[in-house]
Amino acid sequence: MWLTEPMLFDFNTGTARTCVEQCEKTGCVGNKCFQHCNFSSDGNPIDGPWYLQEPLYMRWKQWDCRSDCRYECMLSREEERRKLGNKPTKYHGRWPLRRIYGIQEPVSVALSALNLAVQFHGWVSFFILVNYKLPFRPNKSTFYEYTGMWHLYAIFAMNTWFWSAVFHSQDVELTEKLDYSSGVALLGYSLILATIRAFNVRLEAARVMVAAPIIAFTTTHILYLNFYQFDYGLNMIVCTIMGALQLILWAVWAGVTRHPSCFKLWVVVSGGAASMLLDIYDFPPYWGLVDAHVLSLATTIPLTYLWWSFARDDSEFRTSMLIKKTK
Repeated sequence: MWLTEPMLFDFNTGTARTCVEQCEKTGCVGNKCFQHCNFSSDGNPIDGPWYLQEPLYMRWKQWDCRSDCRYECMLSREEERRKLGNKPTKYHGRWPLRRIYGIQEPVSVALSALNLAVQFHGWVSFFILVNYKLPFRPNKSTFYEYTGMWHLYAIFAMNTWFWSAVFHSQDVELTEKLDYSSGVALLGYSLILATIRAFNVRLEAARVMVAAPIIAFTTTHILYLNFYQFDYGLNMIVCTIMGALQLILWAVWAGVTRHPSCFKLWVVVSGGAASMLLDIYDFPPYWGLVDAHVLSLATTIPLTYLWWSFARDDSEFRTSMLIKKTK
């Protein structure tokens, strides 16, 4: 999700520019016409009485005349390319995908929502386990030293999938920045979690020393994207490096430890690597709906279930070890 780029139409070609300009004047592309092309960008009618306002749901979804003209001209151009035997082409880094009921990327929205649901289910099951099923220390805190970190991870993850669903339903500047920023924040925090758990860092001072440089780097990158330059290439490099680092950490830790759930961790690491490769290796969409990024989103659903299963197993394993030491 964080390696995607915004879907914009390439208006540098004369054919595309002429199509959009003509559509904005006539309100039509071929046989497809748009009623709201009779309104200005703020929703006020160009001609006619005051009560002819653009429908509120159209303004809320931010599909205006230019957006629809760009979209239909893109589809028209792709249809011409198909008849000539040419393969689909990207428009500013994104494949041409078909809307369904006004939703820009319906399959990605559905998969993002499923990921959000699985994350929530995983977090709730973890919360119930550590707070109601496992024993507590005499001071009423959990034996598992990483409980709070997993709770924070759940917040970051659910926030990321929420904005992913919003962004894929409507790609505008605000949703794009929220989606990318939340994705980077999740990667940064996941790297902190991987480092602290893999090296079994338990002292608070040591955890701060581990987290501080990662937080500083992640925050700087987010600020750079939002307030200086939204560099998609740079963001892909940063996200790939942070994702690869944590996968390597978990893989090495799974190889040297005797954790009872190493197999689950290996599956998650392997699946995570495959998901990253799908985002990097791109291919044209099938049926105008399914591209490599969609498959990447699909792979994370079972991986998320396994990931939270590992978190539960880890809490039980560490709790049992610590209880044995206290006896």
